[in-house]
Amino acid sequence: MRVKIHHEGTEILIAGALILAALNVPLWLWLRDDLMVVPVVVTAVSVVFYLLVVNFFRSPRRRFQGNPDNAVVASADGKVVALEKVYEPEVLKCDTIQLSVFMSPTNVHANWFPVNGKVVYTTHHSGRFQAAWLPKSSTENERSTVVIETPCGQKVLMRQVAGAMARRIVTYAQPGTEANIEDHMGFIKFGSRVDLYLPIGTEIFVKLGDRTTGGISLVGRLCPDRDPQLK
Repeated sequence: MRVKIHHEGTEILIAGALILAALNVPLWLWLRDDLMVVPVVVTAVSVVFYLLVVNFFRSPRRRFQGNPDNAVVASADGKVVALEKVYEPEVLKCDTIQLSVFMSPTNVHANWFPVNGKVVYTTHHSGRFQAAWLPKSSTENERSTVVIETPCGQKVLMRQVAGAMARRIVTYAQPGTEANIEDHMGFIKFGSRVDLYLPIGTEIFVKLGDRTTGGISLVGRLCPDRDPQLK
């Protein structure tokens, strides 16, 4: 699986390298003898910190290996923190299955489309920056909402939710965009979560606490014949 750096991190990584160089180079030039431990420690910490940031912005190219028909694929790397029947009042206005994945700062933070289809609705809400694993973060935190209509006519809502560390949600999807489970839908900078609101009747293949891999893990399969009211 080939890994590259996501373009969302390019400016941050360049700026970070310049700042760390400006901090470290003078220490190596000016400190001598018994003070040499200072630049050694500062450089070691700088390298570790920079590698963590590089790791955060990695952007693997992934290909779903299963049957794509009616497939619901994980939109993010992380841990399933919510899986329940809920009423979605914003757009779908009906009962749904909420499946939420929490991303820690060590996870890949690119987000994939969960289903194939076409984007029919997008919006962004300003909000708070509470811990993303809290249930109320889905409705109170900074977030972006995207609704995708599948080829069979069902609608799947995907919500990017900012967390305590996240300060920027990037959403590439716009109304009319073709959604493909192998394509990036967006990116969230630092700890956050992704909520999926799926039609009642969707067959679910994960449980609370399971780990998912964005663009790879099959988390569910839509069952259009069982849910005619949401077509």
